[in-house]
Amino acid sequence: MVQYTIAQSPEIIITVPGRDSAKAREKAMDQLMQLMDEGKLSTELEEGFSPQQLIEVKEVPMDTTGGEDEITQAVQILNNLATLKLKVQDTRTEALEIRKQVDILFSEKSVTEEEIARLKEGFKVLKNFAQANLRYQEAKAKAEQARQILDSALKSPEK
Repeated sequence: MVQYTIAQSPEIIITVPGRDSAKAREKAMDQLMQLMDEGKLSTELEEGFSPQQLIEVKEVPMDTTGGEDEITQAVQILNNLATLKLKVQDTRTEALEIRKQVDILFSEKSVTEEEIARLKEGFKVLKNFAQANLRYQEAKAKAEQARQILDSALKSPEK
């Protein structure tokens, strides 16, 4: 089945069997003329109105992919959480060691240029760990909802 309408009266829907084709448009044109003859079409069409001016009405499919998109997004959120967790774990030990060395800067004990150079290099690790840890905490909060979406999708239908 194919449906057509006209720009002048989009509320009028004409349905004909088959697919969009010249033959289907001719049948729709016949129905349109019949509506005009019966006075059911309030719009006056200009001379020269042709079947090519009919507008095919395509049905908008039901949003069945909305749930699937939600599941895909939930999986992506959980995947991101897993990646961030590994990054945090990999850098945690080194970052905590560097954090201990930061206290050297606040003591009266003298330090060497070599110690300061190592500390400055360590700041990069410390910064990367801190940023990854913040992103991990934020992702963890979002992942709770993602986990609920997946749990809901994985439930067996009750009989």
